[in-house]
Amino acid sequence: MMKLSKGRLALTVALTLLSACGGGGSSGGTATPPPSGGGGGGGGGSSGGQSATCSLLARQQWADGVLREWYLFPETLPGSLSPAGYSTVEDYIDALTLNARNQRRDRYSTYLTSIAEENAFFASGASAGFGFRVSTDSINRRAFIMETFEDTPAFTAGIERGDEIVAIGASTSSLQSVSTIISNGGSNAVTNALGANTAGMTRVLRISGAAGTRDLTLTKADYSLTPVSSRYGARIIQDGAKKVGYLNLRTFITAANPQLRFAFDTFRREGVTELIVDFRYNGGGLISTAELLGDLLGGNRASSEVFSSFVYRPEKSSNNSTHRFVAQPESVSPTRIAFITTGASASASEVVINGMLPYLGDNLGMIGANSFGKPVGQVAIDRSACDDRLRVVAFSSRNSANSDAYYDGLASTVRRTCRATDDLTRPLGDAQESSVRQALDFLAGRTCTPIATGQTAMAAVEGRTKLELLTPEDADVTQREVPGAF
Repeated sequence: MMKLSKGRLALTVALTLLSACGGGGSSGGTATPPPSGGGGGGGGGSSGGQSATCSLLARQQWADGVLREWYLFPETLPGSLSPAGYSTVEDYIDALTLNARNQRRDRYSTYLTSIAEENAFFASGASAGFGFRVSTDSINRRAFIMETFEDTPAFTAGIERGDEIVAIGASTSSLQSVSTIISNGGSNAVTNALGANTAGMTRVLRISGAAGTRDLTLTKADYSLTPVSSRYGARIIQDGAKKVGYLNLRTFITAANPQLRFAFDTFRREGVTELIVDFRYNGGGLISTAELLGDLLGGNRASSEVFSSFVYRPEKSSNNSTHRFVAQPESVSPTRIAFITTGASASASEVVINGMLPYLGDNLGMIGANSFGKPVGQVAIDRSACDDRLRVVAFSSRNSANSDAYYDGLASTVRRTCRATDDLTRPLGDAQESSVRQALDFLAGRTCTPIATGQTAMAAVEGRTKLELLTPEDADVTQREVPGAF
């Protein structure tokens, strides 16, 4: 199962608003996607000094005002809710959105974040950590590496997909087994044991895998996440006499755009017409990058045809927008596409699948497990004096058939689905990895077992069916956009 945490899984547009102390957003910005970046950069100043502007009560009142102006589900907000008794802005926002969350319409997708940290991530993938993605098995009390990011401490140390974290400690003498850590405090205790994602934080990890069991001392460092891996992010798979394009996109950020163009230019030059798009761990990101990916997949689409539409509540309908396919020099004309998904595939990932579905029908397959189910997106409303950015669910995402009916995942709307496992014994992009192999079988027209609809889940892992991406309750910007990242 995919563990749900606060403030994760983003589909974002830029909306910069001027706000005053204690008030909601005022006019003065545009919410027309696509944005040029991840939130536009600071709203204006405020009256009074920073201490008054950024008091807990002032920030809570500001958040309440913003929600009442922009929230997609205003009928679910309480008539009034006193901030008294809520010790943080985040707790107050969670209380305001409780009704929509109970209806599964806003699953912690309205949240407060940092302007500076988010801008840095969306622009270049700026992050801090060991540079790997972790899942835990709370039943059997184990932790595994799902993938390692290039040019990070974990990559340099030779940690690979499928390695197991056996023990964690501040030093060799203080190593504690993961089994004991989970037994004493659950999966969240593993998050605490790994330490804050700040540069300079050092931990000793006992790693077991193909290279044997070894104790590694790792120090967290600043790095830039590569959205399309230089090792397996884009490649041509030779399946018999047929060339299949494989793309693995980790997250939708601006830095992905040139990498996507390069990958599709390669596909186009190789004459690829069948594609595997691997979104298995992709939690979402920028609309602008999702729209570019749609354009790159739409070489045989007319400029009058709709890829996606974004629809706000009636009094904000002036912000509604529609993206029609725009042919790019690198665009391909696919006849069949297999999308690899899990319960971590959300938001912008789902926009791309939903957008292509009306045009491909039975020639579009979803492989792995059901997706998360997030047909809504956020606007970013800033209060720069406090470095506060409120991500507010403000619009629904629809395709050319006007469908946004996938709150319980896309498995119920995609006509062709195939259940597959997530094979940690093989690299991502390997033609024999279980999900990739099943995707190739779909493209070849072979039969398969459909994905079960309903509650979303991570794809079953070979021999380890209880794994969840490790997601802290207080996830940072990177962990919201890149589930499981540490």
